[in-house]
Amino acid sequence: MSLEQTLTTQAKLVALQALAAGTLKMALYTAEANLGTETLVYTTTDEVVGSGYTAGGNVITGVTVLSSGTTAYLDFADVVWSPAAFTARGALIYNTSLGNLALAVLDFGADKTATTTFTVQMPANTASSAIIRFS
Repeated sequence: MSLEQTLTTQAKLVALQALAAGTLKMALYTAEANLGTETLVYTTTDEVVGSGYTAGGNVITGVTVLSSGTTAYLDFADVVWSPAAFTARGALIYNTSLGNLALAVLDFGADKTATTTFTVQMPANTASSAIIRFS
């Protein structure tokens, strides 16, 4: 007999499916934003203001829940603002259908300025690269 104390892959899939159900959005923030592990919900504080950007950000499309081995993960399409004339330092992914529940905070590592199009490019669609994953 062999017992392995773990959260099952199926439970991870179901949890991510619940988090991804409804509408996911990405909001952009300036370097002054204070977002992190204790961020509970979407906030307008220090959200980007500029041409082509609307408070609340853009809807995330192409959302799929996948698994590989014992890792469950979310994949989605790049998020694009066009036209765009603004500067952003990071982003918040949140679920509007769950009371604007914050799911993930992204730090771009430096201010990123757009004058025509602003694209947040998602990493490879893999269990080791996805932004949101349960390993």
